[in-house]
Amino acid sequence: MLNDALSKALNDQLNFEFYSAQVYLAMAAYCSAESLDGFANFYIVQAEEERFHAMKIYKFLNDRGRRAYIMGMENPNNEYKSMLDVFQHAFEHEQLVTQRFYDLSDLAMNEREHATINFLKWFIDEQVEEEAMFDSIINKLKRIDTDSNAFFMLDAEFSQRVFTPPAP
Repeated sequence: MLNDALSKALNDQLNFEFYSAQVYLAMAAYCSAESLDGFANFYIVQAEEERFHAMKIYKFLNDRGRRAYIMGMENPNNEYKSMLDVFQHAFEHEQLVTQRFYDLSDLAMNEREHATINFLKWFIDEQVEEEAMFDSIINKLKRIDTDSNAFFMLDAEFSQRVFTPPAP
């Protein structure tokens, strides 16, 4: 059974994942207001992923005999200067999420909670992918700079993005 400290830390991360979904929905709303529906779709899908992550932690807590607690959250940022600014904020947010999972893993290792260590490995692998994706998009946005054709091609590409939950 999970001890209280690890259970609380997992609950905190569960709620942070829901907050992350709110962050990405706010980014989607900014993109929609700029008439960039493909970029908005990108962030709507990102929000779905974050909710999936939260529910994965929710289920793990329940499976380990601990209760999930859903808490309120702060308001996410809703104002951005440009699409590059949106993606830079998203990248910084993902770096924060990565650090939070590292801290959780450290706690699980200190507690010698092997099931939790194994569970958290999936999230750490996921974070490597998330950071790489955002870094790549930022580099593309910097390269296309004022090339409106390339920018709108990227918008069209993002309109095709869908969330498919990974197989268990």
